Amino acid sequence: MTLDEIPGLPHPACYDDVCSRLRCEPRRFLVTGVAGFIGSHLLEALLGLGQSVTGLDNFATGSRNNLSDVLGRVGSVAAARFRFIEGDIRDPLACGNAVKGARVVLHQAALASVPRSIEDPLSCYSVNVDGFLNVLLAARSADVEQIVYASSSSVYGDDASGVKTEGRIGNPLSPYASTKLVDEIYAGVFERTYGISSVGLRYFNVFGPRQDPAGPYAAVVPRWLEKLLSNEQCVAFGDGTASRDFCYVDNVVQANVLAACAPESGHALFNIGCGARITLLELFDALRKGVAFHQPSAANATLRFDSPRTGDIPHSLASIVRAEDELGYVPSHDLARGITETIAWYASRELRSSVRSVTRGTTRASEAGVQS
Repeated sequence: MTLDEIPGLPHPACYDDVCSRLRCEPRRFLVTGVAGFIGSHLLEALLGLGQSVTGLDNFATGSRNNLSDVLGRVGSVAAARFRFIEGDIRDPLACGNAVKGARVVLHQAALASVPRSIEDPLSCYSVNVDGFLNVLLAARSADVEQIVYASSSSVYGDDASGVKTEGRIGNPLSPYASTKLVDEIYAGVFERTYGISSVGLRYFNVFGPRQDPAGPYAAVVPRWLEKLLSNEQCVAFGDGTASRDFCYVDNVVQANVLAACAPESGHALFNIGCGARITLLELFDALRKGVAFHQPSAANATLRFDSPRTGDIPHSLASIVRAEDELGYVPSHDLARGITETIAWYASRELRSSVRSVTRGTTRASEAGVQS
């Protein structure tokens, strides 16, 4: 049964209406992976809407700086509604403690990297599947009303369809994709067996502020932005003709909030993207031009090509019709607007870093002068 088929259910409300209802009827959310890229944006949005939030994170991939940034931005009154638990979703006791009092779970915690999963499939499975089962079991014991969990466009695997629709998937091409597919299977089983309502959101190439540009598993947008701002060469895996549906993080926040407030409907799956795609060559050109406003030397940047990576999907484009029709999802940011806001954030971050480096250098020189 879809949301539209539930008797008496009105047409999906717009996001502004849902936010207004939340402000009038606040509740407690559990956000797993709260210190991560997407988790921290969910935390900021929920606190801004007057909600109480419990966050669970072990900082394996998340950052304390992300939490500090959010709590500083929302102010002390909103920050007081945040309860943080440092723990691992692979620990059932941590999950049980975290879910106390929560009406909704937004499950974001994962090892979300195709290359990393290929190098270490056991850790990927342990976190993404065993951890998810712990969250499901804890939510069941606590009588949580709704679970919204992060799935991935990687579940489409080798499906050759030009546009990805929720009802058709292919064979997974990586251990990471397999874990996300298993999560969807378990969520469906828990609905049929225990009556646990859940919504899986298949994210398509999310990007935006606070996304980590460092390390071998960094996503392409923050990785290239850091290189462009630092006058270093960017690397593309393959010939650059691979295409992606890039989705700005605010759109993902919207989808989570809409899904969290949707009537309980069993188990549902939705693509979350923008419904438009761009090649990596086109993406690089857009990023280069945008960064050049902040770093003029970036206008001359070139792209170096490396071998394609195992497990990467050649082309990815989301059909978001189901999310539009059943959740009321309407992306607030297209690619151009998302890129503009993301570049501005990273450029500001780079400037702050440069100022700190200069300040430290001046301080050290001053101290050296005093000592002499």
